Amino acid sequence: MTGQDAAAAAEQRGGDLRNYVVVTGAYWADTIADGAIRVLVLFYFYELGYSPLQVASLFLFYEVFGILTNLVGGYIAARWGLKSTLLGGLTFQLAALAMLALVPESWLVVAYVMVAQALSGIAKDLTKMSSKSAVKLVVPQDTPGALYKWVAILTGSKNALKGVGFFLGGLLLTVIGFQAALGCIAGLVAAGLAGTLIFMRGDLGTPDTSAKFRQMFSNNRSVNLLAGARIFLFASRDVWFVVGLPVYLRTVMGWSFWQVGIFMAVWTIGYGIVQALAPRFVKDPDGRTAAKLAFVLAAFPAAIAIAMSTSIDPDVVIVAGLIVFGVVFAMNSAVHSYLILAYAEGSKVAMNVGFYYMANAFGRLSGTVLSGALYQWQGLQACLWGSAIMVLAAGLLSLLLPGDPARSRARRATPNQAVEGVA
Repeated sequence: MTGQDAAAAAEQRGGDLRNYVVVTGAYWADTIADGAIRVLVLFYFYELGYSPLQVASLFLFYEVFGILTNLVGGYIAARWGLKSTLLGGLTFQLAALAMLALVPESWLVVAYVMVAQALSGIAKDLTKMSSKSAVKLVVPQDTPGALYKWVAILTGSKNALKGVGFFLGGLLLTVIGFQAALGCIAGLVAAGLAGTLIFMRGDLGTPDTSAKFRQMFSNNRSVNLLAGARIFLFASRDVWFVVGLPVYLRTVMGWSFWQVGIFMAVWTIGYGIVQALAPRFVKDPDGRTAAKLAFVLAAFPAAIAIAMSTSIDPDVVIVAGLIVFGVVFAMNSAVHSYLILAYAEGSKVAMNVGFYYMANAFGRLSGTVLSGALYQWQGLQACLWGSAIMVLAAGLLSLLLPGDPARSRARRATPNQAVEGVA
């Protein structure tokens, strides 16, 4: 490589880094908004007398359209660049907030709110896919350790900020009410959109106008197995976290929605911090690492469910048990987030990531529906047993993953498959 070529490459990487910072800032703004909306909708409609299953149904389109978004969004990002998906995501989030904040309260019926949540789900997954894919562009291909650390920091910060969103949602609902709170959140998202329009230069990555939609369906065995494990892993969290736990704390334990919001916020922030620090505790992760962590994780929801049948204070059992669950889950999730980028083919990173997060969204959808159904059927213990079963399934699938991501990637690579951008 000549000195001129090296300078051009350095300039390109510097531009990608600048754009990555812009993408991440916008993603953080949308993440806070997403967490706040979740708490606002959950408690507002539960206080109106909706059953746990009805509350879960409000988020049904959110998860369904998250699946579709990751499928279509990966193709759009590959063909027209990540900037298009980021701007689209922020715009959809503003539209969702406007639907809830600027209409008479009599309009806020189940069907209407489900449509607004569908837009919010599209927004969240477009911005997430944009930011996660961007990591692959700025980290050198031959430094898997650096990729692991960058992904862990991004994913951890996202979840910590989602916890901030839970806290903010509970605070605003208490202080200024449902619709005024949504207006404040819309201001945050608008700032993220404005920052992207002002500071982003060009496209993030190199669009490929020859990309085909059929390429979204991965033929990469490692990506497919990891996507399957991801479905069960995230279903195992949302099956108790989305509806079962907050309703249990509110109705059985007598907590106020403010207290529940704080607990969910602290749990999610702590979970995000552990994710960001995962590289310090889990070194050189591979498929076997994901399997081991899943099998360890499965013990905790089962233990909590059993302990709830004893004379031990249920507050202590649930709070302490779910804190430990969160620590192990966070490390498992951080390993997954690294592995998808390690397994992803450089020329198809946006498509591989979109396919993977489509599976992630399907896991959240399954967990959300089961959270309301199992809680209404047999309470929080049924949700926890469902969680344990799903984590075991994730562990079994993870046993089939390659032991060495770098070696697996090298076998698929061809001499001209350098990472030149998102294609």
